[in-house]
Parts: sequence; C-alpha cells; structure tokens
Amino acid sequence: MAFDVARIRGLFPALGDGWIHLDAPAGMQVPEQVATAVSTALRAPVSGPGGQFPASQRAEAIVDAARRAVADLVGADPAGVVLGPNAAVLLQRLAEAVGGGWLIGDEVVVSRLDHPANIAPWLRAAQRAGATVRWAEIDIETCELPAWQYESLVSHRTKALTVTAGSGVVGTRPDLNKIIDLARGTGALVVVDASAAAPFVPLDIAALGADVVALSATAWGGPAVGALAFADPALLDRLPSGALDPGATGPGRLELGLHAYPLLAGLVGSVDYLADLDDAATGTRRERVQTSLGSAKAYQAGLLAKLITELRALPRVTVIGDAMRRIPALAFTVAEVKASSASMHLAERGICAFADDTRAGVLAALGVAEVGGAVRVGLAHYTTSGEVEQLVDALAELTA
Repeated sequence: MAFDVARIRGLFPALGDGWIHLDAPAGMQVPEQVATAVSTALRAPVSGPGGQFPASQRAEAIVDAARRAVADLVGADPAGVVLGPNAAVLLQRLAEAVGGGWLIGDEVVVSRLDHPANIAPWLRAAQRAGATVRWAEIDIETCELPAWQYESLVSHRTKALTVTAGSGVVGTRPDLNKIIDLARGTGALVVVDASAAAPFVPLDIAALGADVVALSATAWGGPAVGALAFADPALLDRLPSGALDPGATGPGRLELGLHAYPLLAGLVGSVDYLADLDDAATGTRRERVQTSLGSAKAYQAGLLAKLITELRALPRVTVIGDAMRRIPALAFTVAEVKASSASMHLAERGICAFADDTRAGVLAALGVAEVGGAVRVGLAHYTTSGEVEQLVDALAELTA
C-alpha cells in the first residue's frame, strides 16, 4: 500500500492558506479535481432530463454517473442510490416516508452517539405517529455504544433502528454488525449514518446488513451533496413517494425537484479522488476505493494514536472517551479553560479547531457543557505528523 501524504496535500489548493486544518469533522477541504469537475459542468450546456438533445442527455449522464460513484463507495446497486442536497434532508424525507405508516405503540430506536441529523427526523416521525422512542446510551467513561443494550431495546414493535458508523465528535465506531444482528428478524428498517466514517473506513452495505446507508460528500472533500444507498432498490417503490412527479419510480421517489448537476459532477470527482488515495491501488473503482480507504485507515490510525498519547501526557488536558474502534476525530477539555478560550488560543497559532459548548448531542449527554465545553478536532487525509505536533505544542503553552 502507498499512502503518500505529501502527494495528497498537493491535491488541495486550499492548504496554501497557511492554516493547520484540524476541522475535518465539519468537512474536508476540496481537492482540485472536485473543483475542476464542478466548474467544468457549470461551463457545459446542461438542461433538464427527458429531452432528445445533448444538454438534456448530459444531465441524465451526470446523475447516472453520480449514482454509480456512490454505489462504488458503499458496494450498493446504483438503482438504489438516492441523491439530494445533504444527508440531513434525505434522512428527513426517509423518516417521513417510513413513519407515515406507524401507529401508536410502534417503536423507533435511536442512539445518543448519533449526529442530530440522524436523530431529529426520527423523533419527529415518532411524535406524529404517537410511536415510542427508545434510546441507546453511551458509556460515559469510554464513549462506547454497547451493543448488548440493543437486546432489550429492539422488539417486534420496532419499526426503525438508526445508528452511526462513526461519531464525528468523539470518534467512536460502534460494533454495527452486533447491533444490526440483534435487529434482524424484527422487520425494522436499519439506517446507518456513515457520513463521518466514509472518508476513513471501507464500507460494504451487504456486509453491514444495513437497509440504508446515509452519506454526506462534504465529509471527504466533495461538494454539498448527500446520498442514501438502499441495499434493496425495490424497497424504494414500496415507500410513499415525496416526488413532484406522481409517476416517479426508484430513487426519484425520494428526490424533490431538479438536481444540482454541477455538484453531482463534483461528487463523481470526489469518489474518484478517494479511489486514488493509494496510488498503488488497481482494479475497478470499487476495488481501488476499498484499497485506498484501507490505506487511509492505517495511516490515520497511527496519527490518531500519536495525537491521543501526546494529549494525555499534557497536564490538565482530558481526552473524552477511550473507544477501542475509532475514526480520527476526538474532543478534549482543558481544566480551568473554557473551550471557546482554548480554540481562540489555537486560532492565534494558526490551528483550526472547534469549541463545542452546546447542550445537545453527544457532549450534552456527557455533561461537557457544565465544565465550559470541549474542543473538537479531526484529522484529514492531508494531516501530517508535524501538524499534530504543532497542536500539542500549542496546548502545552496553554497548560504550562
């Protein structure tokens, strides 16, 4: 495997701003090939679908290419790929479609580890139907999401189970196979939000056993586009349609209005970028994606281990959680220093990091807001060991 971080950094014009970008959980910077794909599509004649002229056919070709790109990323059938403006919007549409048939006494299982985008839609759907919401809790010491609790959470009344493939806040990667195994046989729809995990972990929808995988392309440097990949494309035609076209079939049933064709062209470019992270990867795009993300995962694991070890060696710095399986994102607190002050200190030293003192989400469940919040950072494909050391040095100044 050949993961050359210097080569990868050369693909990102934005890195020339001189800042250390540890803000990946909010979305990676955009590779040149993605920006080029978008700008090229903006300059080309593109019309709406359904016409017998080149501009219309180009639009259809872009949509088809985008579905195939997402399918290659997760091992799905392109016929089961729904495209939209972002994962949050698509999950809302999915929850509305699925929840329309729920009754009082039905249940939905959500987790405290998830991003609000994969919680709020299901809470709304449950409230409208009078269904019961059951919560999977996180271990406050490790930030693990114990799989064993799902034995008592899932029942024959469970209509949907939603869970993240990786937390962009504390980095935890739950044991999805164990969790999903416990939902088998109940008939529940299993939805996995892989938005934060997709840039770092090879995905296979069949191996996961999920019914739907949600993705957000901004997570890996793609444009503002989201996708839902269905393991069984036929399920789409059994859902109530939310489309403007009453005759819509397949993915079109959850797609509203015209697509942003230039952004979909950028989505294709972003998956091609992922496929080429390892310049020694060969085979089909799906095979190259699997190889490249495996190489990225190995590189990031070493970098993350270095960061966690050095942060824990600093006085007054506490890394939140200690999950065994992780993506390269974490949160930490600095004793007697508010998160906003710590992030300002880092910004003054050219380091991008977020302060999080909100009373919602994972950190709220841990009570972090009560101690002034936490600083959140995330590594990207272009993060170097030297940048990690500069973060640690800056925090050492703060805690001296």
